[in-house]
Amino acid sequence: MTQTRPLKVLVAEDNIINQRLAVGMLHELGHTGVVVGDGEKALKCLAKLKFDVVLMDVMMPNMDGVEALKTIREQEQAQGGHLPVIMATAHTEPGDAARFKRAGADGYVAKPLELNALSAELRRVITV
Repeated sequence: MTQTRPLKVLVAEDNIINQRLAVGMLHELGHTGVVVGDGEKALKCLAKLKFDVVLMDVMMPNMDGVEALKTIREQEQAQGGHLPVIMATAHTEPGDAARFKRAGADGYVAKPLELNALSAELRRVITV
């Protein structure tokens, strides 16, 4: 179930239980997770540290995941590069995956997170 290499994952999630669940699953898969509580903190963290992928909650205070994703993609257009972003939401609606893809997301997982789904989505979005 483990990737071929360990990943450094930024987990942008405001709920403490979901933070612990995500980090626990990442560790079980052989990865490390750094947690921030909203989109603004995610952007500040990305400005200072390098990550392989972002697991981004959609609904967060201050700046939601879609707005943070938009800012990440705007910065990439100006500076180059591409950081894979997987959106996560408990409020699944038909068409969510397509909506997030249009917003610039590389992937999508439903909450509560499931180990196999997270592992499969990480493998799918990361070029190893």
